Amino acid sequence: MNVTCPPLEAAVVGFIQDFSLEHVTPPLRVAVSRVLRDQISSQIGNSRLPWSRHLWTLVEGQHMTGRSTVITTDRKMSATDAAFINASYAHGFEYDEGHRPSNSHPGSCAVATAIAVGEEVGATLDEVVTAILMGYEVYARIGVLAAPDLMQRGFHPASVLAGFGAAAVCAKLRGFDPETTLHALAIALSHASGAAEYSSTGGSVKRLHPGIGVRGGMFAADLAQAGITGPRAFLSGVKGFYRAFLQRDPGPDAVAVFGLSHRFEILRGGFKRYCCCGANHASIDILTNYAGRLGDIETVSLRIPKLCNAMVGTVNSNAYTPLNIEQVQFSLPTQAAFALLGYGNGYKPHLDYLEGELDMALVLGTAQKVRIVESPELDKQYPGKFVTEAMVNFVDGRSETRFVENSLGTPDNPMTEDAHDAKFLELTSEILGRERATRLLAVLHELGPGTAIPELAAMCAAR
Repeated sequence: MNVTCPPLEAAVVGFIQDFSLEHVTPPLRVAVSRVLRDQISSQIGNSRLPWSRHLWTLVEGQHMTGRSTVITTDRKMSATDAAFINASYAHGFEYDEGHRPSNSHPGSCAVATAIAVGEEVGATLDEVVTAILMGYEVYARIGVLAAPDLMQRGFHPASVLAGFGAAAVCAKLRGFDPETTLHALAIALSHASGAAEYSSTGGSVKRLHPGIGVRGGMFAADLAQAGITGPRAFLSGVKGFYRAFLQRDPGPDAVAVFGLSHRFEILRGGFKRYCCCGANHASIDILTNYAGRLGDIETVSLRIPKLCNAMVGTVNSNAYTPLNIEQVQFSLPTQAAFALLGYGNGYKPHLDYLEGELDMALVLGTAQKVRIVESPELDKQYPGKFVTEAMVNFVDGRSETRFVENSLGTPDNPMTEDAHDAKFLELTSEILGRERATRLLAVLHELGPGTAIPELAAMCAAR
């Protein structure tokens, strides 16, 4: 590879350049299929939410023409505009695929970018599948080296990391040479941004964070292709990504992380059973067992890691007094109340909240029964995991303690294929119709190389 840069940056560029279809083993192809199913169903299902409509109206009015499709429509736009919308839709309701080791959502970036650029350049489905996997890995591996510090310092990894993933996908599908690839990634650093204050005081801009990152990364690729250059030590330099964002080096094993023989992070991704931040899920798994027994319960104590508390606990200003949907989805006491009341924590109760159909006085009263205990010891015992130890105290003086290490949907406790397919149909059937949704699901399961990307995009159009 003819490019001059530090070892870490050279490893990332080499990974992008060398990765090919032959590296997509059958298990990895299945993993890509699962991510595609989860992301496309989230894009479709979330396309009619209020913030999604606002985004569509804005971009539709000022978009650049092109050959890439906006999900659920037949409208063609530039790859950047289409990917911006589709990535934002994908992350639009806290129900999309997540990668816990990096505290992020690589699929929302990799899928939206690869399909949009694939349409733009006339790529085959196999080329798009390869780009999705490669982009997912670049994004997630950079993120793993930044976790958990990035989230704990108040950044939103799904926004900060998406530019790198999108630039990598563009470089692959547009056939950049090593030098141009380096500069695309390096320029993406200038777009890296996104604070996690939404979890404390709300803001629908959170839904757009992956799209904003994707847009920045794709524009970075355009700039590199036009001859603009970036810092060669964009990751490892004295003012590069890791030192600027985390105040530390990426670690002694960073170069090895980008080897082709290193574990694939997509195999450590998970799929949400509940429509809220993943840091809530272990508590929900436990408290669902007590649904309908609220009258017997005096208090609930939830012992959680420091990382979880930063995401859904008392660090948030409105943990016990959520005033908007973002706060509801990032409030552990509120999600605990949903579970205890038997509302469930899936897609429908959160739509019901948006439509004013929940008794929030009852929810907030129930949330007052919940106590949160931050435990840094859990971070040390279960690094990177969203574990929960719950003690349920009953009015008759009894108590029960339960512990969940791996919540439903994580790689160590995965959803069944049937459950994942049911989630896909839940999100898509109303918009596509049940028959067309079922047919699309079958295509995404098979990922037959003869399927053209425009054909796949057309299958996602609303009826």
